[in-house]
Amino acid sequence: MAIKTVGIISKPKKAEIGQIVPPLVRWLRERKINVVIDKETATIVGSDEASVSRNEIPSQADLLIVLGGDGTLLAAARVIKKKNLPILAINLGGLGFLTETPVESLYPALEEVLAGKAKTRPRTQMYVEVIRAGESISQFRSLNDIVLNKAAIARILDFEVCVDRDFVASYRADGVIVSTPTGSTAYSLAAGGPVVLPSVNALIIAPICAHALSSRPLVIPDTVTVDVTIKTPRESVFLTVDGQVGVALRTDDLVRVKKAEQVVELVVPSSQTFYDILRQKLRWGGRTT
Repeated sequence: MAIKTVGIISKPKKAEIGQIVPPLVRWLRERKINVVIDKETATIVGSDEASVSRNEIPSQADLLIVLGGDGTLLAAARVIKKKNLPILAINLGGLGFLTETPVESLYPALEEVLAGKAKTRPRTQMYVEVIRAGESISQFRSLNDIVLNKAAIARILDFEVCVDRDFVASYRADGVIVSTPTGSTAYSLAAGGPVVLPSVNALIIAPICAHALSSRPLVIPDTVTVDVTIKTPRESVFLTVDGQVGVALRTDDLVRVKKAEQVVELVVPSSQTFYDILRQKLRWGGRTT
């Protein structure tokens, strides 16, 4: 696909943006490529360029460049409605499991994309609904995970989990995580969940600090529907989506999770595998011979 317009979304208040974006815009324009930037980026770089809201950028772009960390990418992914929009995520943050390309590789990566040589890796998203008294009151898309946990006082909570309406278990725990394979290296990993390759068609259910030692993370097909019902009376429970947005829940609220129709297409370095990323980010050992 020919790249005619590139959208740029950056992490707000990131100091490096002022040095990165102006030469990037010039580089793209020299190659006869239109550029559209979000209002936050325009404010940082002091640009006179026309800018639009983040929600508008994906519909206008053939390629989206995200400058920041994983949080910036997660926020950008939630506003993408256009299918098959490749995202080049440039890591300006810390760990960066999703933002795989370092800033020094920005231009070589762009050259690969424009030449049609870059690879993309599809990432599963989840569609999440909060159902109260039979009515859907909130809807979200999640690239990483959803977390149900305490909103205030540290008391144990009760959850009922069903998969395709089949009862799985009642968890007494600090919370419950449902994650995609992409999110398996986030909060789910910290809660004792497995690392799942992005190419695996699965979802992960992981209790947080379960009261029963026999409660363990569960890997299930991503073709199913997961229902988590709040069974704790008189306790505040909060649903958080990708660690960024959420909603307060009540007793008997049902959180329904299933695979979203739309995937996120991430541009990946041609010479890098997911195992390379695990070794780099998790400090796994390399070959000894």
